[in-house]
Amino acid sequence: MECEVPSINSNLEEIKEIFKTVKTIAVVGLSPNPDKDSHRVAKYLQSVGYKIVPIYPKGEEILGEKVYKSLKEVPFKIDLVDVFRKPQALVPIVQEAIARGDVKVVWFQKGIVNNEAAKLAQEAGMKVVQNRCTMVDHKALFG
Repeated sequence: MECEVPSINSNLEEIKEIFKTVKTIAVVGLSPNPDKDSHRVAKYLQSVGYKIVPIYPKGEEILGEKVYKSLKEVPFKIDLVDVFRKPQALVPIVQEAIARGDVKVVWFQKGIVNNEAAKLAQEAGMKVVQNRCTMVDHKALFG
């Protein structure tokens, strides 16, 4: 697999504004395993006041929140989609986020880059963050 360099990415000022304006974060690939990065990051975001929406193929509840199998199943507004999935999975996830019509930001976690998915999101009017960790950036900016 070839690594991509992000051709589309928000800068730190935009990231700061993202954290100030979003309230609900759907975490795609949120594992119920507390040792996994997705779980630790979501737990941190929840602890600093964000509403977390677990998107995971199985289970009823993670971090005290109802689990949804996909973004399209979530019956309320989502501001940001935080993705813990392989780069190849991102285009369909972004397409689902676009179809919702309410997502303002897609965030691909540290080590995850997909410029095709990023371009789709940007063309739909969303902010895009690639190859960065929501927890690390939030702590650095507001810690």
